[in-house]
Amino acid sequence: MRLSALACAGVCLLTTAAPASAQSCQFLAPVGGNGVTDIVTKTISPGNPLPFSRPNWNTDFFVTQPYSSYKLFFTANSSVSATYPIQAYLKFADGSNLQVVNESYAPQTGTGRQWDVQAVPGKTVSQVNFKIGATADQAATGFTYRISVQGCN
Repeated sequence: MRLSALACAGVCLLTTAAPASAQSCQFLAPVGGNGVTDIVTKTISPGNPLPFSRPNWNTDFFVTQPYSSYKLFFTANSSVSATYPIQAYLKFADGSNLQVVNESYAPQTGTGRQWDVQAVPGKTVSQVNFKIGATADQAATGFTYRISVQGCN
């Protein structure tokens, strides 16, 4: 009798527990985007090939409300495998930033990676920045990729 009461107590606790809530995420719009898609496709340009030119390594995404976490997505889009220098930052409303990704990544064509990043308590995120390409690694020049960011609660 005592054993069945313990078993019932465990089952009763399991059946009365509230279901876990699913995470709700939405894509963030890229700064300078066309308003049609939140996925950015770019080809890595060389670093400062001409005087007064800038490489296209940085892409920012607007954060218009507070989120508890972010999902950053990268997909290789070139026809051959390459090593991509990838950095990502949370940019805060107070002008500071936090680097959340810093790696060289060599995916197979058409595959990619997702990074899950937690928000920083007490800080308001204004943008999420991807930087893909580096002066120290010009071998990635000419390779194409897709990136996007989701904010989640």
